[in-house]
Amino acid sequence: MRHAFALFLLLAFPLAAEDPSLHLAIGDPARKDREAPVVLDGITDAGTGEVLAPSELAPRLSGVRLLLVGESHTDADFHQVQLRVIEELHRAGRPVLIGLEMFPYTEQRYLDQWIDGLLTEEGFVRLSRWYKSWGYNWGYYRDIFLFARDRGIRMFAVNAPREAITAVRQKGFDALSPEEAAHLPRQMDTTSQEHRTLIRSFFGGDDPLHGGMSPEQFEAMYTAQSTWDATMGHNAVKALREHGAPGSVMPGSVMVLLAGSGHVAYGLGIQRQVATGFEKEFGGRIAALIPVPVRDDDGDPVDKVQASYADFVWGVPPESDPVWPGLGLSTGMGEGEAARKVLFVTKGSAADKAGFQTGDLLLTFDGTPVMDKEVFNRLLAGKRWGDTAVFTVKRGEETRTLTVSFRRHST
Repeated sequence: MRHAFALFLLLAFPLAAEDPSLHLAIGDPARKDREAPVVLDGITDAGTGEVLAPSELAPRLSGVRLLLVGESHTDADFHQVQLRVIEELHRAGRPVLIGLEMFPYTEQRYLDQWIDGLLTEEGFVRLSRWYKSWGYNWGYYRDIFLFARDRGIRMFAVNAPREAITAVRQKGFDALSPEEAAHLPRQMDTTSQEHRTLIRSFFGGDDPLHGGMSPEQFEAMYTAQSTWDATMGHNAVKALREHGAPGSVMPGSVMVLLAGSGHVAYGLGIQRQVATGFEKEFGGRIAALIPVPVRDDDGDPVDKVQASYADFVWGVPPESDPVWPGLGLSTGMGEGEAARKVLFVTKGSAADKAGFQTGDLLLTFDGTPVMDKEVFNRLLAGKRWGDTAVFTVKRGEETRTLTVSFRRHST
């Protein structure tokens, strides 16, 4: 299972076939020492072990005011689950708000314009700079955005500007400039050893970029990750307070926050950062739902997870090749040359087969200069399986031409 987990990289690395993060004795003390079944197309209530149909979900969420729904960014089945959850809540008459990890809160105006019908689909993707803020193919999220627009469901950007999180990682929370700190909540919790255990489980010793981190590097990454969680939670609660509290325009609303599963699992990420005082303020609780593929990367069945993994577990088909092709390399963050320098090439990927190497500097993509990640992501989004792409890269003092063939793995 690939965890959608924002860690300053372009590529979400695949984990080992047997995912240890599904079987950790952490989280809710009432559930952490037992397991819950995973059933294809069934929704397991981890508290009771009952398996529900989608139509039975909304009644179970009647007292929930903040619902976190996890995702793997390039797995279409995860996004179909997210859409179905929103549909069922809407069908049940719940006023729904949607929080989005993929946009920093500074871009809220484009979401408002989208819901108000002021932008075409193409105009929204271009003007909101989707491929700068997020990078994953718009097609994975399109149905959710269309459903929200057509029914007037408000959507909210809840993330922080990436530059602010990068600053936390590089110099620590206390050393931020006033301008950087202004993007982030004043309070966050970095004391959880269980949360550290969870994050370490995502990156084993064979992880090419994270497995060999020093303790200092891990703590810098952990502080940044906690800041990310706290910011998304803070902004989601702020939107719920302004739009769904008593006396607001939509009292009793449920905020459905869509975020990578790594931010949601075991209630240790976003949920932990905002749980204090939540029930008292909103008169309702926080819950989490995470899809889980019923087979691992080796094809072995995944029929159980730790019951504390999420309040609800939705069994989905095994992960396969994504709907839209990926290149299989990661680059640095930020702007300029750092954002174009190859940090890692996944073995067996399209980039690997084309001859990319760590240290290559991306120059052009099908003749278009690669000035930043937005250009790269937008061009990559236009590719389909079977297509080719021609890159020029700088390797040392040489310029080389590499041809990529986007082909799926044979089964």
